[in-house]
Amino acid sequence: MHNYVRRCKRLPEPEAAALFRQMAGAVGHCHQHGVILRDLKLGRFIFADGGRSKLLLENLEGSCVLSGPDDSLEDKHGCPACVGPEILRSKGSYSGKAADIWSLGVALYTMLVGRYPFQDTKPISLFNKIRWGRFALPEALSPSARCLIHCLLRKEPAERLTASEILLHPWLAAGGTVPEDSWKGPAGDQRLVQVVPEAEDLRAVEEEEEEEEDEGLYG
Repeated sequence: MHNYVRRCKRLPEPEAAALFRQMAGAVGHCHQHGVILRDLKLGRFIFADGGRSKLLLENLEGSCVLSGPDDSLEDKHGCPACVGPEILRSKGSYSGKAADIWSLGVALYTMLVGRYPFQDTKPISLFNKIRWGRFALPEALSPSARCLIHCLLRKEPAERLTASEILLHPWLAAGGTVPEDSWKGPAGDQRLVQVVPEAEDLRAVEEEEEEEEDEGLYG
């Protein structure tokens, strides 16, 4: 999926809705069976057919299997561009399911806009942007699509939709073709090139962040 979206730049809303419905369904299935994906990103979804209409979720080796209903996690793991703000700012535990939902929001944004919602060449600056949780959305997106993205990329984990609730959202129910006047949501456009650190693991980037913090970059 990552290479496909990168090649297409951005996907039409009907196509993105059809694919994202499968992504949310796969994540919901995992959550229902006590599996937290953690390092969730577009690259973990692959096409199962030549028509690029069916998706499979792969690489579950790094996932966490819960022993009960509590989905609290303490380890920091994931792609820097897709990690949630609660993981960056928390010294204690965080909701693994809510963190997966944030990553789904990053994936949907990337599919529809063609870049990550939070981006910077410097890890410390990237993490600060994620902590603030502010991002811009093109006015060309339908209000319903913008609404769903905002419901996934909420700073407070408890305010995000669950995987099962995502599937009930009007944008997915209508196949990405909800009329423009059906929903009202924030708009904005910030056309930037897609730039994020090359590091794949959050822990590797955090080491660099700690070194820079020691040098007084936070002031």
